[in-house]
Amino acid sequence: MPTTVRPRRSVLYMPGANTRALEKGRTLPADGLILDLEDSVAPDAKGEARTNIIAALAEGGYGNREILVRVNALETPWGRDDIAALAGCGADALLLPKVESAEHVREADALMADNGAPADMALWCMMETPRAMLRAEEIAGASPRLGGFVMGTSDLAKDLGCAHTPDRLPMLTSLGLCVLAAKAEGLAILDGVLLDLSDDEGFEAACRQGADMGFDGKTLIHPKTIEAANRVFAPSEEDIAWSEKIIAAHAEAEKDGKGIVLVDGKLIENLHVESARRLVAMAAMIKEAEAP
Repeated sequence: MPTTVRPRRSVLYMPGANTRALEKGRTLPADGLILDLEDSVAPDAKGEARTNIIAALAEGGYGNREILVRVNALETPWGRDDIAALAGCGADALLLPKVESAEHVREADALMADNGAPADMALWCMMETPRAMLRAEEIAGASPRLGGFVMGTSDLAKDLGCAHTPDRLPMLTSLGLCVLAAKAEGLAILDGVLLDLSDDEGFEAACRQGADMGFDGKTLIHPKTIEAANRVFAPSEEDIAWSEKIIAAHAEAEKDGKGIVLVDGKLIENLHVESARRLVAMAAMIKEAEAP
């Protein structure tokens, strides 16, 4: 399924074992939530966390936030049961960790279908291992149900044996491969988390880098980072004004049979107008979502 275009500037992980966190998620200004059954949940709390998430989603109250549930990997004792239990939970998507092949995607897709998942419930993939990076194109095209990628940069750095440098140079090849594969298939893609919650400047710089690279937003581990992610990944007022200006100028030029126009000394053609329209549409969706 082509992924739904919607704001995904900030997507916050919420541990499924923490009912207070699941409740708080209803009030936070994040564009999306990942209700987690994997890394943030201890083995002896997996079943309880699954029950908590199902109950929270049945209660509702999450508004227009996009809701993903991260299940456990298929190879674990809990992964298949997670998918079976959550296929009808009402979330927008299930997020599958440790994906390393198209077969992983197809297996999860089949489990979802066998357990009654509606056709519009997407499947997202955590991209977090070297093998996943090398197979990003294969994974991205594996299933019509696929909705997006989420970068697992902490696990990736561990497997690569690389440093978490401020410029993320050791991971740029991996990030770029996943962006290319996602965009080629029309998928959403979210950047990985920043673990140092004391580094506000570093977090904002990572958001800017991710936005520049083409990520749709950033995954977060604390509500304090929502504001910066929302701000950096949103179109600026200057970008909105420029986009509206070139859309109007190009429309006038087309009336005269021209496909190209100069605006403030810059050559504008249809490809620039298409990007401008997407930006203006996203700004309108953000404004609507943030309306009281």
